[in-house]
Amino acid sequence: MIRPDPAQELRANVAVPFERAHAMPKSVYTSAAFAAQERAEIFAKDWLCAGRAETLKEPGDYLTMTIAGEPVIVLRDKDGQLRAMSNVCRHRMSTLLEGRGHVRAIVCPYHAWTYNLDGSLRGAPAMAANADFCKDKIALPAVRVENWLGWIMVTLNPDAPPPHQALGDVEKLVGHLDMGAYVETFQETFRWNTNWKVLAENFMESYHLPVCHAGTIGGSVDLMKMTCPEGTLAFNYHYIVKNDSVPLALAHPSNTTLQGDDRRITWLLAIYPALMITLTPGYFWYLALTPQGPDQVDVLFGGGMSADWMADPSALANLASVKALLDEVNVEDKGCVEKVYRGLVAGMSDPGPLSHLERPNFEFAQYIASKVAPA
Repeated sequence: MIRPDPAQELRANVAVPFERAHAMPKSVYTSAAFAAQERAEIFAKDWLCAGRAETLKEPGDYLTMTIAGEPVIVLRDKDGQLRAMSNVCRHRMSTLLEGRGHVRAIVCPYHAWTYNLDGSLRGAPAMAANADFCKDKIALPAVRVENWLGWIMVTLNPDAPPPHQALGDVEKLVGHLDMGAYVETFQETFRWNTNWKVLAENFMESYHLPVCHAGTIGGSVDLMKMTCPEGTLAFNYHYIVKNDSVPLALAHPSNTTLQGDDRRITWLLAIYPALMITLTPGYFWYLALTPQGPDQVDVLFGGGMSADWMADPSALANLASVKALLDEVNVEDKGCVEKVYRGLVAGMSDPGPLSHLERPNFEFAQYIASKVAPA
């Protein structure tokens, strides 16, 4: 039996007008070979999010991430600037740091080779007898990193256009909310048993909210008040005019800058390939996705509140309410997206036609095709 070529199937899938669009072919979710192509052509070449810049406050504060299999450190250097570099020692190639934390210098846990916060080698024990050893010629390779509207964006690609250039239209859309002033108050990681694109697509459409989230936020939305405009080559988006059932999603009463519907619009921004941001006048939350093969995805989940709500005397209680709500929403989403993957690998399943509320999903398929399956 000849297996279908996922790239060929995807090209055919996106070659039709949106009015005739169907969900992506099953093979682009389940094929290990296609997952490897995505890793090489998307995750190794595009900008990925490492979290919020305000979480690295002081020189020496660091986080670690893996990009297309490459271990990376992101930190504040001694001058307070963001830096990213390889997380692999230049001696016997041990990884250096784990998780998040604070260091005065980067010390290899294997032989104690020590690096400054700019990646240069500070010292290495018992190397004087090696005639080829020159401390000044050894440093951790640099990786590109930028602060984009408060988001730490990292890429292995030296030729990728800077985020502010590719994502300028995001600033035009939501600049009035000043994402850079929002404050992250929680962050955690977890792994779900689904394909990364299933979770991304779940975020991109709010068609599922009244059903999947009937126990939480489903009642705050009206399907007929969801707007899904055309996106760009770098992101898609949609927005919802919320009612008053979740007050923390609205502008703070003290806010006199936002007027009309701007006080109650929730924006859902899907920054390709793997940063999903929900932005309200009151709070934000996000998912940054890292695939682990076809059937698992690692998720960086964080969020916080706008400056107005952070200044409220009831900020701590409000923060607890937001986090409790989002935790319940995540439980609901986990159930939905894992069910979708179980259906994808079923023999009798087949992708169906898309609703007009799933335009972002079709545009996401076009993005994937442009990177992995160009015509």
